[in-house]
Amino acid sequence: MNIIDELEWREAINQQTDAKGLRQLTEEKSISLYCGVDPTGDSMHIGHLIPFMMLKRFQLAGHRPVILIGGATGTIGDPSGRQSERTLQTMEQVQANVDALTAQMKKLFLTEGDNQLRMVNNYDWTHQLNVIDFLRDYGKNFSINTMLAKDIVANRLETGISYTEFSYQILQSMDFLHLYREEDVQLQIGGSDQWGNITSGLDLIRKKEGPEAKAFGLTIPLMLKADGTKFGKTAGGAIWLDPKKTTPYEFYQFWANTDDRDVVKYLKYFTFLDKEAIDALAEKVQTEPHKREAQITLAEEMTRFVHGEEMLAQAKKITAALFSGDIKSLTADEIEQGFKEMPTFEASKESKNIIDWLVEIGIEPSKRQAREDLNSGAISMNGERVTDTELEVSADHAIEGRFIIIRKGKKKYHLVKLS
Repeated sequence: MNIIDELEWREAINQQTDAKGLRQLTEEKSISLYCGVDPTGDSMHIGHLIPFMMLKRFQLAGHRPVILIGGATGTIGDPSGRQSERTLQTMEQVQANVDALTAQMKKLFLTEGDNQLRMVNNYDWTHQLNVIDFLRDYGKNFSINTMLAKDIVANRLETGISYTEFSYQILQSMDFLHLYREEDVQLQIGGSDQWGNITSGLDLIRKKEGPEAKAFGLTIPLMLKADGTKFGKTAGGAIWLDPKKTTPYEFYQFWANTDDRDVVKYLKYFTFLDKEAIDALAEKVQTEPHKREAQITLAEEMTRFVHGEEMLAQAKKITAALFSGDIKSLTADEIEQGFKEMPTFEASKESKNIIDWLVEIGIEPSKRQAREDLNSGAISMNGERVTDTELEVSADHAIEGRFIIIRKGKKKYHLVKLS
């Protein structure tokens, strides 16, 4: 299957500058292509992954991907999709973010012995450029009228845009030209909001290299959930790839809780399962939705890809323990992951009667209610029901001396940290 055919059945193409020409080129030879990300933070979130998963698909089809980290463009700020100016970061912060994103990209996409994928930083070919050369060699090739008509600029004219962000598309165009010349890159891919930047780069290539230069652009559709909200966002914020920001358990749960209306689309975009496997899962969504096989497969594939087999096993272990109530099977670190978003209370390690203890830390509103819940069997400690109103709670009850999990009723969990 031609790579373009694969992207089409995965519904992963939004716009192309020359669909016929790109198809012909990819059938004729193995091409080099690139996608970039700016170091605006020290971790990517799952929304960033979309175009890079497409880049990986090109690699699996025999093409040569280049990942660009925007050490230069990251100091400027891309105005795409924004209604206000970015706050400029210090050069030290940009470099720290470059290092963090480079490590993430290598972990995800650079396999051992892989000589097909290249990583570059646009700071390397821009930091010595002086302002005179920039204006003469590059600025002269950009029409203000054309730049103003681009959506990335036009959408900001009412609220205002600085010359710094206005010039962003010139810098990104320089990237495409540099990679076309030095790496034989003929295709840039990106999110739908990058269409204006990509076409600016193509215009610059043709002005510098001639109108017959074979260079192409392709964008990925904007990802929205079935309910119309933005993909990758939850009540707790973005879903990050950094396990310190989003734990592997939280990451697994995000995918496992995917709406039936979205799961097949996500399987196509994010996994490397073939058409036959995805079609079979799509059928299961229709015939046996209660089993959630598609969601579980998606969660497993994505957690394995981003965090590895060991962290996937841990996420599944936490999930199973919470479902069964077998809390004692978890380690303290696993409890910290699984109960991160649940109500948290502090307690001392001193021994105390359970009724007094439940009231003092705030789980129960009164001694009367605490006694009633204990007598009725509504209280569980670390997965085991407690009915003894004379029980003395101490550090001995804590898992690894750190946590006690109290459950009221069937589903209301509370995390108690001992100090």
